[in-house]
Amino acid sequence: MPSGNPFSWRFVAPLYMGSTLNPINSSMIATALVPIAAFTHISVAQATILVTALYLASSIAQPTAGKLAEEFGPRRVFLVGILTVFLGGLLGGVGRDLTMLVVSRVLIGVGTSTAYPSAMLLIRRRAELAGMSKPPGHVLGALQIAGVVTAAVGLPIGGVLVDAWGWRTTFLVNIPFALIAFVMAALWIPRDEPIKGTKTVREISSRIDVTGIVGFAATITALMVFLFSLPEPAWIALGLAVVLGAALIWWELRAKHPFIDVRLLAANLALTRTYARFASLTLCIYTVLYGVTEWIGAARGMTPLETGLLLLPMSGLSALVVGPISKRNLVRGPLIVSAVSSIVASIGVIFLTTSTPIIWILLITLIFGVTMGTMASGNQTALYMQVTADQIGTASGLFRTFGYIGSIASSALIGIVFHTKVSDIGMHHIAIIMMVVSIMALVMTITDRRLGASNKDASAVS
Repeated sequence: MPSGNPFSWRFVAPLYMGSTLNPINSSMIATALVPIAAFTHISVAQATILVTALYLASSIAQPTAGKLAEEFGPRRVFLVGILTVFLGGLLGGVGRDLTMLVVSRVLIGVGTSTAYPSAMLLIRRRAELAGMSKPPGHVLGALQIAGVVTAAVGLPIGGVLVDAWGWRTTFLVNIPFALIAFVMAALWIPRDEPIKGTKTVREISSRIDVTGIVGFAATITALMVFLFSLPEPAWIALGLAVVLGAALIWWELRAKHPFIDVRLLAANLALTRTYARFASLTLCIYTVLYGVTEWIGAARGMTPLETGLLLLPMSGLSALVVGPISKRNLVRGPLIVSAVSSIVASIGVIFLTTSTPIIWILLITLIFGVTMGTMASGNQTALYMQVTADQIGTASGLFRTFGYIGSIASSALIGIVFHTKVSDIGMHHIAIIMMVVSIMALVMTITDRRLGASNKDASAVS
């Protein structure tokens, strides 16, 4: 451990850069779907498989990367992930058909998913090595800004890239950032400890619970097929998700080294509620990012770039909110504020019409910026305090998976309401649903007596 500040800029810089790649890639592709559809001679609706591919890959890869980081070292997993991003960006940049682009998005999704759980594990280990009894709030806050708040930045970035140099740049832009992040991580992040002993394939499979990972992947895939099938539900996919989920729980309860520690989730209900809160308010945030922006485009004819620029103040305000909250390791208060602000902003959306002044739309998105900042920082600090160091990798990855479930649920909601036509009435229906979800998140927060509890006793009390 170096003397002085354990979290020097050299240590955190590659972690922050790596963590920005997933959310930016999640939203940046939206601006490229129309030209990609034209290039591959498919409909824009069919081109959205590029969005689905990254969501699905990320949802599965986030907790998997966390588990691998716990077993083989976070630095190793981070570096392999960044190389995967490089390959994905290169493949997409030279892609000649939809299949190549889908594979590219899967590689980018898997690669970028290694950054956040690896970063959380590296930060937790370094904090404990430095003898810190409290979470390093300033570091976690900056990581949250890099990992969540930057999602809104992808829209204007993508718009600029596509307008200036074409859709391929939304893939190629990953190459220089991946190279920079890889070099910084290789030089500045301390090496992982050597892997002790020679392990057979069976031993490694047992340690990382390959069966559990496959079962989790199958369950999430079936669930997302159902969500993306809405408003024409694929009930077979939902039934399969339920059956696979039940089988996964049965297996994990008996596994010696479970991938998803079901007993932990059952015993540590504080952690389970953190996941549920994060998914609920992520649904509201992504509904604003995509539902409100779709409505703005249809109602006012604004381009994706113009819409993205309109959302930049929302992203900027959320980043400003995260800092002071994270530095003080605040949990309960910010989470109450996040739910209340989401309720207030959702009420504002109910009054939106095609003649509403832009300033009113901007004000509503700024309120959602408060929601994003307080939700992100409060839940991440809660997560950090609710699990032990040897659980933080997988727990952090699963945290992100619940965020993806929320974002995909928002896509399903938007698809149902705007199935035939993007209208004011549809936007109002979405606002009512968002308000109900926000009220549920508020009740969940107010009644949660475990918020702010240390990781030493969080698992002991539900």
